[in-house]
Amino acid sequence: MMLDPARSYDLIGDVHGCAHTLERLLDAMGYKRQGGVWRHAQRQAIFLGDIIDRGPRIREALHIVHDMVEAGQAHCIMGNHEFSALGWTTPALPGSGKQFVREHNPRHARLIEETLTQFADHPHDWHDFLGWFYELPLFIDAGRFRVVHACWDARLIEPLRQQHPDGRIDEHFVQASAVAGSFAHTVCNRLLRGTDMRLPDGLTLTGGDGLTRAFFRTKFWEEDPQTYGDIVFQPDALPAEVANAPLSRSQKNALLRYGDDEPLLFVGHYWRSGRPAPIRANLACLDYSAVLYGKLVAYRLDDETRIDPHKFVWVDVERPEASQ
Repeated sequence: MMLDPARSYDLIGDVHGCAHTLERLLDAMGYKRQGGVWRHAQRQAIFLGDIIDRGPRIREALHIVHDMVEAGQAHCIMGNHEFSALGWTTPALPGSGKQFVREHNPRHARLIEETLTQFADHPHDWHDFLGWFYELPLFIDAGRFRVVHACWDARLIEPLRQQHPDGRIDEHFVQASAVAGSFAHTVCNRLLRGTDMRLPDGLTLTGGDGLTRAFFRTKFWEEDPQTYGDIVFQPDALPAEVANAPLSRSQKNALLRYGDDEPLLFVGHYWRSGRPAPIRANLACLDYSAVLYGKLVAYRLDDETRIDPHKFVWVDVERPEASQ
């Protein structure tokens, strides 16, 4: 998807149902609610996905973003949570041994529970939003900058463009993603969930979200990593003995590298904390754990070719949001 090169854009990280916080952020950036839609005279918003799940006002957040997109005031890409919602509701391919693309097990149910609960009395609304999720591209390549929820991998994006030039997938693609090792499975995992590596020696880690995993999220830009600790990119730290363990040559060769000479790249997904800042001069993550009472973060992009540390804008999420 190519965007208007004359426009300036406000890129906004993972909302996760924090609708009131989103309104505070839009207001702080000069957007005004007119005719029920948040609008700016000169700028457009770009949402980095994960509008749903976890937060207190998921339905309201979806309406804000959807209505801005429909009115030409915003763009929105797909996050892993929107993709998971499609998988939860999409029948699996015959013969797969599954009823749905995303199996209805306790772990998956826990992640989507809040969304389903908040839409329980609005089934038609939920049906319409599921249809809208198919209109959300997996990435935006605007030439001078790029947007993807978790990870830009040109080796996957280029063949994806051949099948889906606008980056929008369909139900068949979602169904195919349930087949381990398929192109659809690889694309959705990489672009929407990022890169990861198995913990050594059969170890598992239970994260701050209460989920136990055998893999950890990795950086996709480190130039010369030597240890596991050099590539970890998640809120949960690795045990010291793992962090200090050396990477093998094959592990290093398998790592993805987004070069520092490539266009500006904005991602969400990674639950960062602290003061928003660039990761590198051409890379920024805008997910600062809003739904965990962190920050809802935006970056105000004009015509710069390097990310300006002074152009991050954020609002702190108040406790509890219900009192806002």
